[in-house]
Order: sequence, then structure tokens, then C-alpha cells
Amino acid sequence: MINLTVGVDIGGTNSKYGIVDSHGKILQRGSIPTAKDGNVKSYIKSLASEIKSLQSNIKEENTITGIGIGAPNANFYKGTIEDAPNLSFNGTVPFVELMKNEFKEVEKVAITNDANAAAMGEMMYGGAKGMKNFIMITLGTGLGSGFVINGELLYGADGFAGELGHITVVPEGRMCGCGQLGHLENYCSATGMVRTAHELLAHHNASDSLLANKPFSKLTSKDIYQAALDGDEVAQQVFELTADILGQALASAVHIASPEAFFLFGGPIAAGNMIIKPVIESMENSLMNHFRNKVKVLPSKLKMGDAAILGASALVVK
Repeated sequence: MINLTVGVDIGGTNSKYGIVDSHGKILQRGSIPTAKDGNVKSYIKSLASEIKSLQSNIKEENTITGIGIGAPNANFYKGTIEDAPNLSFNGTVPFVELMKNEFKEVEKVAITNDANAAAMGEMMYGGAKGMKNFIMITLGTGLGSGFVINGELLYGADGFAGELGHITVVPEGRMCGCGQLGHLENYCSATGMVRTAHELLAHHNASDSLLANKPFSKLTSKDIYQAALDGDEVAQQVFELTADILGQALASAVHIASPEAFFLFGGPIAAGNMIIKPVIESMENSLMNHFRNKVKVLPSKLKMGDAAILGASALVVK
């Protein structure tokens, strides 16, 4: 009999899930569309059915000991998803309770936000093995963060601690999806980089830029990276500005949490030292003297396609 865990990553468009063994190997995986009609009970029944179908494909006799879930606006303490702006679920959804109804034999079901799940995955299967104090930064449509302090995720009093993406970096700046202005994720996420590119194109009237003919809805951080490699000045400036703001924000986090390292994960990190090196320089320039040259800034060692599932499954590993 082998013990297995399940990791579920709930995204705005699709939900990915996988069955994971004790070595962090994903034995089976799949995905279904995330509910668009707000019918969470129907969605969970479909998700449970798909997971059970995957389990039946495993030849060895096995048991699922835990199910971990990463989702936007998830509350670890309450087992709920609360007012997630990119999901169709209304209000507060008792997600863990509903999942337990479908998996009565499973010992543990837990949920947390996607960045916290990524932090758990990094600590168990990635570059943070052996570390007790580090911060995970996920760069995608938004900017997520998970703080690990003394070997445990930081949840705070209400379950929502560690939202670095929603610190103000530009007063009266860009409108954030949360309704506030000038937050970090509006400048240093993949989406934020696209917004910066279009602002620079307009400011410089840069009709000769390699990015000039890309409409806002089609431009990606990968396009900006490629243009920067090809010598495009606007694209290079996007990376400079993004790295400078992110580095200052990381310095603020160092002053609060004094981590051993930051791990950066997501599409923009594929640019490597084009972004990581200037982030380090900006961070070091913004630090108090006794914090300098102590904190590492490293790319995640989790595989892009595996990270969300492994991170979620790590929540329930004994």
C-alpha cells in the first residue's frame, strides 16, 4: 500500500490537479474548466470525480491521505475561499467542507492561497529545503507572496497575512484589481510589465520600437523579454523599471521579516539575470547597512508545470 496526496490548483480559467507520491513525483495529472456559473457544488463533484478516476489509473494499491488546494483568496484557518475576484463563486465558499463530503475517507483536506502553496512546494521539493525563513514571490497576472517564518507559513490573525503584492509603491498610481491605487503587483507582475511597456511607448512616441505594433491585449512579458534581447530600448527600460521597483519592495520585506532568501517564480523570471541581477542591485541599494549582502534572491527550483500541484499537495504531507 502506498500513501499518496493530491494537489489542486484553482485558477480563474482552469483547475489543475495531480496525484503525488512521497518523493514529490506527480503520478497522474489532469485539468477541468473552473466553474463559470458560480455553481460550486457541481464544480466540486466534477473535480472529485476526475481525481477518483485518476486514482483508479494507478496500478499499485494505494490510499489518498490528503488533498491540498491552492486558490485565490483562500483562508487556511477557515477552509474557505472568500470573495475571490477572478472566480465565479460568490461570497464565502466552505471549500474544504465540500471537498470532505466527497472524500470522507481522506484524513486531511487543506486550502491556502496559491502563493502560500508555492512556498510550501519550494520548502519541501525545491530550493528552500532546509531553510526556515524565506519569502516566495510568484509573478504572473498578479504578484503573490508566501512568507515562511521559523519554518511555518505566516497567516496572521485572519489567515490573509503576507500580501506583498498589495503594498503601495507608487502613491496615487495605477488602479489595482482590489480597488486601491499604486500596488506592487500593478508594476512588477507580467501584466504590470505590459502596462509599463505601453506607457513608455506612448511617452517616447516610440513608433520604431519592436513592441509598437503589439496591441495591449496581445503583448506578453515574453515578447518584452525577446525585444530586450534584440536591443529594443523600450523593452530594456521595462526591465530596468520593473527590477528597480521590485528590488525596493523586497528591501522593505527584508526590514520586516529578515529572510534568508527570496525565491522568484513565474513567467518573467525566465529572463534570468536580465531581471534578477538588477533586482538584487536595487534591493541592496535600498537596505539598511546591517542587512546588506545577507539575503539571496534566487529563481525557484520548481518546474513551471509542476509547481502549483506540488505546492498544494505539500500542504497535507505528514
